[in-house]
Amino acid sequence: MKDPGRLLVTDPPALGRYGDFGGSYVPETVVPALGELVEEAKSALADQSFLDELSSLLRDYAGRPTPCYFAARLSEHAGFPIWLKREDLLHTGAHKLNNALGQLLLARRMGKHRIVAETGAGQHGLATATACALLGLPCVVYMGSEDIRRQAVNVAKMRLLGATVEAVDSGSRTLKDATSEAIRDWVTNVRDTHYVIGSVVGPHPYPWLVRTLQSVIGVEARQQMLAQAGRLPAQVVACVGGGSNAIGIFSGFLDDPEVRLLGVEAGGRGAGPGENGASLNLGSPGVLHGASSFLLQDQDGQVLPTHSVSAGLDYPGVGPEHAWLNSTGRATYCVVDDRQALAAFHLLSRLEGIIPALESSHAIHQAIGSRPDDGGPVLVCLSGRGDKDLDTVLTEAAGD
Repeated sequence: MKDPGRLLVTDPPALGRYGDFGGSYVPETVVPALGELVEEAKSALADQSFLDELSSLLRDYAGRPTPCYFAARLSEHAGFPIWLKREDLLHTGAHKLNNALGQLLLARRMGKHRIVAETGAGQHGLATATACALLGLPCVVYMGSEDIRRQAVNVAKMRLLGATVEAVDSGSRTLKDATSEAIRDWVTNVRDTHYVIGSVVGPHPYPWLVRTLQSVIGVEARQQMLAQAGRLPAQVVACVGGGSNAIGIFSGFLDDPEVRLLGVEAGGRGAGPGENGASLNLGSPGVLHGASSFLLQDQDGQVLPTHSVSAGLDYPGVGPEHAWLNSTGRATYCVVDDRQALAAFHLLSRLEGIIPALESSHAIHQAIGSRPDDGGPVLVCLSGRGDKDLDTVLTEAAGD
């Protein structure tokens, strides 16, 4: 296998646009900081010493490459071969560390000595707190109070690592509101603070930067499937909230038209307002957190509340590159509801001895029901592990 830290480094899209989506809709005070970030990111990603340091951390600290695992019993259950890209085995338990390590190295390179982040399921906050502890940088993580309740274990871990976790009680008290508060902090302290966005959302260059740092998933997965399965997958399936794990694994196969790309949004409790997180399926074009994309909004353009059993998919928008892939037809996006995700959570646990994150469980359910015309194989991005979700699963079981 080639260098496990290798990324798909491309030039940033002109004006940060993916077709009709993306861009940078921000206060004037942060325009210089975003411009600096574009130039510093381009410089760093062309600097072999930066890439070597990141590659070393991804390999020796984070544990890359992560395995591509043939799920034999799940495959027997489905009737076709299913492979799992095991991001759940990465240090901190999810794909989020790929991005956090890269952005923290970039922040240090820019001389930004204070870090802020947002988190929903807690995995990005945990990854950022971990990287800050490693590099000796102070860290403030904004998290909705509802997500703090749902993800108490990750909150305890962040605090153990030295991060300050700021509860956000406004709005729906989930990821959207945490993101808004993190942006307010960053705007106020932009001279010495770097905002580590955890997904492929936000103003340019964040969607491009996070995609580049997460592309290691797709680079590895493509090489592994060719080596282990002897062919490319017929389908690649990944859950989509903001969409970082999905764009990371999709990036390895975008130039392979025979590979179907399937993103899975949170269907929550149903199609009604405030009942789901399915921005591409049930939303409309608009601007959220500095970028144009699809979002859940009412007829007056006000952002709607969201719901998902998985805190990481409980977001009313989606990354602009996903909106573009959807509009061009290169990727297809579907919806899996809470009950289906919970059933897949239990199924993978019992068949494979792997407890998946509830976010990843959405992708598992869709993969089982999406038999390719040629019978497979199907590759699923198992974006994280499910120990963080046990309280939620037990609560849901008690309510049935």
